[in-house]
Amino acid sequence: MERESMDFDVVIVGAGPSGLAAACRLMQQAQAAERELSVCVVEKGSEVGAHILSGAVLEPRALAELFPDWAERGAPLNTAVTRDDLYLLKDAEKAQKLPGALVPKSLHNVGHGTQNYIISAGNLCRWLGEQAEALGVEIFPGFAAQEALIDEDGIVRGIVTGDMGVAADGSEGANYMPGMELRAKYTLFCEGARGHIGKRLIERFDLGRPRPAALCHRLQGAVGRTRRAARAGPGGARLRLAAHRQGGRR
Repeated sequence: MERESMDFDVVIVGAGPSGLAAACRLMQQAQAAERELSVCVVEKGSEVGAHILSGAVLEPRALAELFPDWAERGAPLNTAVTRDDLYLLKDAEKAQKLPGALVPKSLHNVGHGTQNYIISAGNLCRWLGEQAEALGVEIFPGFAAQEALIDEDGIVRGIVTGDMGVAADGSEGANYMPGMELRAKYTLFCEGARGHIGKRLIERFDLGRPRPAALCHRLQGAVGRTRRAARAGPGGARLRLAAHRQGGRR
């Protein structure tokens, strides 16, 4: 089937916190290096934040690294945590409050040098989407990623968006329109732990199996060399990482 296509440097699947934060950081780094970069984010919801329904308690250190002036930018962190209580639920009617001294430090939201906030994750994503668009990111809400584009060499080259106008029986309706190919040099899948494309990629590339420690050490070493080369300037290194199977190369 012939499909229309668009080319980007980076395509990100999912306009959740991770996808939008990645898009913002990429554009920040590109602007700092005075380089042009095209970044596209596709989101299945009708708008950014439409499928982010949870409330949350947010520790804003990572947000401050991304946008140090998040308060001046109007980030929706409006309700500060002033106290927290942890209860052990014994049954449908009884609960016991746990003493603060017995609660792990990671579960405390006050009193440890940071101010946490009670937030709407959906509103935070909407705000991140505004920041991303201001940086030049293209966001396509209402377009679900249907499958990954994988070439004959097994390399992911982007994604295909879902077809429009499909009838209930799977046939092409009167308003049928095939999905587009969004091609990219790099594709980030930020669709969550239950994302259908992620599951297919895990199965295709056998990503779910335990990895030997030697491979982890090689990857860590390569990442360290990449970071040192990046600090040395553009073109400092071109590294190719190959994952080794037992008995041969992958």
